[in-house]
Amino acid sequence: MLRNNILLFFIIFSFVFSSCDSNRVFDEYKSVPSSWHKDEVMSFKVNPPDSTNSYNLFVNLRNTNAYKYNNLFLIVEMVYPHGKTIKDTLEYRMADPTGKLLGTGLTDVKENKLWYKGDEIPFVFKEAGEYTVNIQHAMRENGKVNGVIELEGITDIGFRVESINNN
Repeated sequence: MLRNNILLFFIIFSFVFSSCDSNRVFDEYKSVPSSWHKDEVMSFKVNPPDSTNSYNLFVNLRNTNAYKYNNLFLIVEMVYPHGKTIKDTLEYRMADPTGKLLGTGLTDVKENKLWYKGDEIPFVFKEAGEYTVNIQHAMRENGKVNGVIELEGITDIGFRVESINNN
């Protein structure tokens, strides 16, 4: 009887957990060792399910209290299946005016879901095939010409594609 109750609990838990993220099409993270070197590019290979529906694209990242900046600059490059490349320099706010880190999480690790494409105009993967998304940091300190070589406090970089419910 106890064994059946435990099995039932896990089945229900699995169903609830998997149904909470029904819009997820692609979601992958890559760990950053001790710091994120300015030349280190995080690459993600995405095979979208179709070339007609709209999607929201996000850069996800996890950071700790060791992250000492109020913002984050990223260079995000999307390479299309037929070779076209679009490169964007993006800025995200990482802390409020008091210096408290933004993001979700109860521990000192905060998770941030940052818009890449789809916030103003839904994104459509118009070409069939594999897309590559490359993410690199472009941080600089105020008054300094050279960029931050080793960015501390970022533990994971991710990329996420969500379907948009077209009802």
